[in-house]
Amino acid sequence: MVMPRRGTGLFGIAQLFRFLNCMKHKDLVSCVGWTTADELYSCGDDHQLMRWNPVTSEAARVVKLPDDVYPIDLHWFPRGIGGKKQSQAESFVLTSSDAGEDGQVKIWSKSGMLRSTLAQQGAAVYSVAWAPDSDKVLYTSGKQLIIKPLQPSAKVLQWKAHDGLILKTDWNSVNDVILSAGEDCRYKVSSGSSFNYMTKNIDQVWDSFGRALYNSQPHEYPITSIAWALDGELFAVGSFNTLRLCDKTGWSYALEKPNTGSIFAISWSSDGTQLAGACGNGQVIFAHVVEQRWEWKNLEITLIKRRTMKVHNVANDAVDLLEFRDRVIKASLNYGYLVVSTSLQCYVFSTKNWNTPLIFDLKEGTVSLILQAERHFLLVDGGGLYLYSYEGRLISSPKYPGMRTDILNAKTVSLSNDTLAVKDKADEKVIYIFEALSGKPLGDGKPLTHKTEIVEIALDQKGLTSERKIAFIDKNRDLFITSVKRFGKEQKIVKIGTMVQSLAWNDASNILCGIQDSRFTVWYYPNTVYVDKDLLPKTLYERDASEFSRSPQIVSFVGSRVTVRRAEGSLVHLRISPYPGILHGHAGASAWEHGVRLCRFVKDQTLWACLAAMAVANKDMTTAEIAYAAIGEIDKVQYINSIKDLPSKESRLAHMLLFSGNTQEAETLLLQSGLVYQAIQVNINLYNWERALDLAVKHRTHVDTVLAYRQKFLEDFGKKETNQRFLQYAEGLEVDWDKIKAKIEMEIAKERERAAASPAARTSVTVQQ
Repeated sequence: MVMPRRGTGLFGIAQLFRFLNCMKHKDLVSCVGWTTADELYSCGDDHQLMRWNPVTSEAARVVKLPDDVYPIDLHWFPRGIGGKKQSQAESFVLTSSDAGEDGQVKIWSKSGMLRSTLAQQGAAVYSVAWAPDSDKVLYTSGKQLIIKPLQPSAKVLQWKAHDGLILKTDWNSVNDVILSAGEDCRYKVSSGSSFNYMTKNIDQVWDSFGRALYNSQPHEYPITSIAWALDGELFAVGSFNTLRLCDKTGWSYALEKPNTGSIFAISWSSDGTQLAGACGNGQVIFAHVVEQRWEWKNLEITLIKRRTMKVHNVANDAVDLLEFRDRVIKASLNYGYLVVSTSLQCYVFSTKNWNTPLIFDLKEGTVSLILQAERHFLLVDGGGLYLYSYEGRLISSPKYPGMRTDILNAKTVSLSNDTLAVKDKADEKVIYIFEALSGKPLGDGKPLTHKTEIVEIALDQKGLTSERKIAFIDKNRDLFITSVKRFGKEQKIVKIGTMVQSLAWNDASNILCGIQDSRFTVWYYPNTVYVDKDLLPKTLYERDASEFSRSPQIVSFVGSRVTVRRAEGSLVHLRISPYPGILHGHAGASAWEHGVRLCRFVKDQTLWACLAAMAVANKDMTTAEIAYAAIGEIDKVQYINSIKDLPSKESRLAHMLLFSGNTQEAETLLLQSGLVYQAIQVNINLYNWERALDLAVKHRTHVDTVLAYRQKFLEDFGKKETNQRFLQYAEGLEVDWDKIKAKIEMEIAKERERAAASPAARTSVTVQQ
């Protein structure tokens, strides 16, 4: 089958086949279920339970059910979930039509005991799905979808989802997205998380927040089956003589028209590489997912068969074939390496040499996620998180309380050279942060906690560990940034964007891009918010994003190219200016003269603003003065000049902190350096009168100085003192400005003498640190 090229991540359905020349059911097949990736069971109206092996093309009857049992669904206990024993993984549940169409939803124990009757509907319930957190159940009732919490007093959510009878629904635990399909010949994709925002007015729920993310065009026949792949990246749709493979956002990758009658049920293998369908003509149909593509710079890699990849270098048109012993499960291409996991092994290829990959055995059978950083990569499977070097050495295996690796995806896990971040599923306001090399929690071990549930996280990739930043989007679609290391008692989390749908860090420099409502935005230097937040708007690049249509997603941000996937699946490539990335390189190497020369050559105000913020962050006030002057910030130029004239290194550092708005840190530095008067004067200049008086009283110095400045301040505004503490200390104290000025000059002289005696001061002629 030939499909139109859609770019990175294209899939197709290949090796679609049926067991035509061997056993088959004598009547329609109603349900199928995988035990392993090489073993499937099916059951149908002929009362036969059959076992199939798609590798050896063998089929066998296992047992014949009683004639009055007509199976309608089959589900195996998942293997490797929660550390269950093998015997439990070899059990399954089979439902039959003799339960009737009484409209009741019941919960049973695994031993067959009735736990509770969750709901009683007036119409038959044709499909049920658990919510990702297992505390709610989604079920159908006519044209309605209903979400019923297990708690008796919790609110039931119900809305009209289709114009015809709903036949199938599925709720994915990884991406939290709901599928539904029915007799109106459509399938729909809707966000499960959006239902947290629903109001009491049910009539407004679907329109306001729960509206479909994707609504398919009507098919020729009713949609009889729909099912998610476990990792939430793909789903399959079945209808009469129709099998469709779709992206998680709803658009179609591939379409097949097998002569099978209606496909009544679809089941995915646990590794997500193949699926099986229960067909109306008594056959079981199998399909394998191929034609997935990965791109990085000048390389394009395509999975052409289950065990074969084709490498195409578009720069010189060279082609290589990579053969694997077992079928390919997952792959990732980035930072000059291709990492491939098969059902048993992991292969690491250098893009400079495709002939000699590094190969090592996997601890668990199925890898669900691969993430790469410049120095190492992460494998996620049912057993845990495993960080490996590109030489195949296991570096660490981080763990956290209540860890569930089966629900992690690229939006909830992020990796950099020194840090691993994982969003907690049990409490979605929490992000666990680990040291990559040791696997231990970072700092004091406390996770990062936000006030609202978090939906997506991303670590920046370059720079020092102490400066590592994490960006995240919460459920209000606000974008925040914070340092992964906590400085002080509280973590400083700053909002830098609103209505953000998707984000990505650049692979080579700490530049962040995102799609904000109808705008595409690039934060050339997000750290600006910590050094001069007023300067942040001047460091942004923005352009209209209406060409991306609804709900676009950023696929990658490599070099100066941003790849965006639109809602219908096509890719759009954007180019941003290469100069901010070059400037990041100069700043990282402390090559400030080169940075100034670049800005003068480019003559761009945004670049000058970035240089100003970078210079302040690195405490190079000479470069900062030049950059601020170039963008017309005269008041800041004057302040920088005043900093350069300060007598000691400690004072200069403190006033640099003040420049960035870090008042508490500046005061602490001055007090630790024994510069009590300077700490008092900082609070006087900021009109923090209470704090200035507290310091003066505590250190028994310059109480009269604080009172004098306070009195002058009130006189300038024509007001009288009303603060009892100031009135108390002012009793019997005469303000003598000559004495106060003399004391201040003495403090400055003492500071200058101490600075001159310091060995560091003798060699320092600028403010550069």
